[in-house]
Amino acid sequence: MIVLHLESCPMPLRGDLTKWLWEVATGIYVGKVSTRVRDKLWERVKETRKGGRAVMVFGTNNEQGFDFRVCGEVWEPIDFDGLKLMMKPSVGRLAKKKKSTLTKTGFSNAAKYRNAKRFR
Repeated sequence: MIVLHLESCPMPLRGDLTKWLWEVATGIYVGKVSTRVRDKLWERVKETRKGGRAVMVFGTNNEQGFDFRVCGEVWEPIDFDGLKLMMKPSVGRLAKKKKSTLTKTGFSNAAKYRNAKRFR
């Protein structure tokens, strides 16, 4: 059995998911599918989520009895001695992540030369 939680998902994705899963609440899908179908659904969710968040929880044969996948979340799944946990990122780690994803701000070289000529 799988549980899939989506936030800010496009309507075509919701239609695709309702072919395989039941929508029990807005953005929450539940169903029992094979491993192959589950993996294909997850790939489809990752491709079409458009900036939203997605969390899938499914049953497995491990110590916890379940596993999960996360996409578009600031919290990160980590493996801690065989247990899968969610790690809240530190402030420094978030700053690094934002710095690497943001584009460089400021003026272009052409604008700098133009302003230098103008203010001579």
